[in-house]
Amino acid sequence: MDNRSGKIGEAYVRRLLQEKGYRILESNFHSRYGEIDIIAENGKYVVFVEVKTRAPGSLVQPLEAVTASKRKKIIRTALCYLSAHPTRLQPRFDTAGLTTDRAGKTVQSVEYIENSFDGHGLS
Repeated sequence: MDNRSGKIGEAYVRRLLQEKGYRILESNFHSRYGEIDIIAENGKYVVFVEVKTRAPGSLVQPLEAVTASKRKKIIRTALCYLSAHPTRLQPRFDTAGLTTDRAGKTVQSVEYIENSFDGHGLS
């Protein structure tokens, strides 16, 4: 999967979240630990969203690509964001898995999981 397909997936999820009333705060936030694809506000939550996009027939399904190691990097990056942007909002970690057409240009399916993981067990 090339980076263009990933960007298409992230743009699709941003639009989806905005349609649901989320306010996008940042996209592609970087820290020394990694990157968070989308940071948004929704009600009482600041939401950190990891987006994984795959083509049909990929050996690894989109949501399977969010490994324990990746979750740890996301949580550490979220802590960096919260340190720089203090808030009273509760952090929440969501995951979006998208499948595109073979060309990687059109989103075919989306699986969005709210509160898909938390910081428990982070060492």
